[in-house]
Amino acid sequence: MKKRKWSIALVALALLLAACGGSGDTTTTASGGAEPTTTASGGAEPTTTADGSGTVGETAYEHLNQAMAGDFEGTSVEIVAQWAPDGAEAVSFDAALQPFRDATGIDVVFEPTVEYETALQVRVDGGNAPDIAQIAQPGKMVQYAEAGALVNLSEWFNVDQLTTDLCCGFVDLGSHDGSLYGVYWKTDVKSIVWYPIQGFADNGYEPPTTWDEMIALSDQIVADGNGSPWCISIESEAADGWVATDWMEDILLRTAPPEIYTQWYNHEIPFNHPEVLEAAEYMHQIWFTDGYAYGGNTYINATFIGNTQDPMFDPAGPQCWMQKQAAWIPGFWGENKDFTDPAEWPNQPGEDVGFFYFPTIEEEFGSPVLGAADMFVMFNDRPEVRALLEYLATPESSAPWIERGGFLAANKNVPADSYTYPNDQLAAMTAEATTFGFDASDLMPADVGAGTFWSGMVEWVGANGEGTEEIFQSIEDSWPTG
Repeated sequence: MKKRKWSIALVALALLLAACGGSGDTTTTASGGAEPTTTASGGAEPTTTADGSGTVGETAYEHLNQAMAGDFEGTSVEIVAQWAPDGAEAVSFDAALQPFRDATGIDVVFEPTVEYETALQVRVDGGNAPDIAQIAQPGKMVQYAEAGALVNLSEWFNVDQLTTDLCCGFVDLGSHDGSLYGVYWKTDVKSIVWYPIQGFADNGYEPPTTWDEMIALSDQIVADGNGSPWCISIESEAADGWVATDWMEDILLRTAPPEIYTQWYNHEIPFNHPEVLEAAEYMHQIWFTDGYAYGGNTYINATFIGNTQDPMFDPAGPQCWMQKQAAWIPGFWGENKDFTDPAEWPNQPGEDVGFFYFPTIEEEFGSPVLGAADMFVMFNDRPEVRALLEYLATPESSAPWIERGGFLAANKNVPADSYTYPNDQLAAMTAEATTFGFDASDLMPADVGAGTFWSGMVEWVGANGEGTEEIFQSIEDSWPTG
């Protein structure tokens, strides 16, 4: 695969702050320095707010306007995504598609798919690609684009409007060789740790603010005989291991200069650079210290990520106490999995479970935040398919999921006051961040970032943290050349 030198190393924090309604000065290392001030060309009107009838108003997008005029009524579009069938995320996304269905008469067939990465690749290879698909890894988007599987959006999409709405970072991340292939829609903040509020209060535990305090709390939980301090697992169907890569990335942002993070995923330094091995040592301290991780390395490798935190909700009291995971996880807590409406969840975020910021390690590197985002790409080019992708570029498309909870939009025109816990607090947290790092594994070539890095972490866990240098060297050796 042709290697691309990704230009966006640390996406400007303003991108996420705009989406969350936050503000503040940050340090970034995005190539090119200041953000461009591109505005919509040709006198295009900005997207409008919803008119209260469940439809969207006049937009800056040609095919979406035609669709709302009824030009494509009776047609059908297939869209697939990785969100678990019948889970809260899949139901919320389907709800987000409903206003488009109502306004256009287009039958949008949404298929949440298990074993998603493998299933999508099989369909593409078999000449049966869906019309639109969700992709989390820019490296995977590049792979499909270079194979000629994706529609080049630049030929018809209002890229100037998208640049104005999403900010330069996400447009660059959705592009390859100067052409747009992906439209970013949903963002995630990963630098948070969830904990049981009442359980902490009953035992006199306080959310830690430093790494040393977090280790001391872990030791205290073990000493108190209260089970294991950490809920950790990485089994994820066809994507086993990605949770572990998040830990590595978050720690590296806290133990090395931002430019090391940039150089790492650009392969300007070896994958097993000394700074990366040092980050692995910090991770080792939590993952492999005896008694820290619930069930040990066997549980970590064998337990589905949606069940990671089940022991926290044991009727006898928490058996594990902290889980590092992004803001989408509440839908999987305990009996929450049985309800698709967040309002009905037995374990409510902010009431039963809260979060704290994954602590700073080296003060000189400030308070970084790790995040990622989901884009939509297009495999089949028809007017109604174009219209749906344009709809996903508007702020209105986010509203139903935001109302249900658990969503951060990539579109900065989403009103800040529409967010609820935890995303309202994530905005405040990120406003204080000094650096925002886009998920490095997502930026690496897919063969590594969604391949050998994932599998290498599974191997590392299986070895209970032994053989770090050899395993990381094998990941380095797998990096594609040319």
